[in-house]
Amino acid sequence: MNTRTAYLFLLPALLVMLVITFYPLVYQVWMSFTDYGLKNLKSTAPPPNYVGFDNYIRILNNDIVIPNFDFLRILTFNLFWAFTNVIIHVVLGVAIALLLNVKGLKFGRVYRAIFILPVVIPPIIVATVWRNMFDPQYGAINQLVNSTVGILFKLPPFTLDWLNQPNPIFSVYPLVLPLAYFALLAANVWLGWPLNSVVATGALQSIPGDLYEAAEMDGAGAWMKFRVVTLPHLRPAMLPYAIYGFVVTFNLFYLSYFMSGGGPFGQTELLVTTAFRLVNEQHLYGVAAAFAVFQFFILLVLTLITNKLGKATASYDA
Repeated sequence: MNTRTAYLFLLPALLVMLVITFYPLVYQVWMSFTDYGLKNLKSTAPPPNYVGFDNYIRILNNDIVIPNFDFLRILTFNLFWAFTNVIIHVVLGVAIALLLNVKGLKFGRVYRAIFILPVVIPPIIVATVWRNMFDPQYGAINQLVNSTVGILFKLPPFTLDWLNQPNPIFSVYPLVLPLAYFALLAANVWLGWPLNSVVATGALQSIPGDLYEAAEMDGAGAWMKFRVVTLPHLRPAMLPYAIYGFVVTFNLFYLSYFMSGGGPFGQTELLVTTAFRLVNEQHLYGVAAAFAVFQFFILLVLTLITNKLGKATASYDA
């Protein structure tokens, strides 16, 4: 098959990508250099005015009509949010995969099937259920805390306003961590570790048993076998998925928006929820487009750095 025939087979896919991916991206970049707004949505409206880099400068100078908007603080929280979630997802997923990979474990397949259930639940339901669980008066979390910590330390009944506590737990600018962060973290850990466990399980089951036998004959203990045999075989599967999980968590809209509402005082706002507010609340389409361009380059740089440091695309025996 010659090159021309190969391009003909690729042409339909390239046309679809051009229409649904590349054209919107180019159009968005163009919008970011204009004052595109509601007035420009009408078919008879004049074209928007070219404003150069004004939208980008407004974002960096926090000149946005959104309460408590601070680009550096939002970016820092967004990065910390993504990194902490992914680290916990991977560690917990691998640990549970190791437990389920023990020979002779009964109902192992049933456990794996149950663990996938959080993934198939609609996101809005997940956010609503966890928001109700953290309700200060009737939520299950406060009842659990009172029935364990309260009884253990003989404390009177108390309530924690997890999602609306105004004073942050940790605050060293630009990183601000409110109590709501830990509520969001708990919800996303519950949601995120199962798929990591599935990926780790697949990698574990592909490791030849001869390697463990050889390591055992050389006198390797459980930790040495994990470090020398298991971990190198897990890396090619887990690192790319961790990078993917970082991108997904970085842009995880529904928990921040529907569970905490970005509060308190915008302390749990993410870049993606801020961009949503710019479009749907402020109708600043040009500014929102510039904001999305910032997000793109931030994720691109982080992905390239992570891929380089982790050697995610290298084979384990390279």
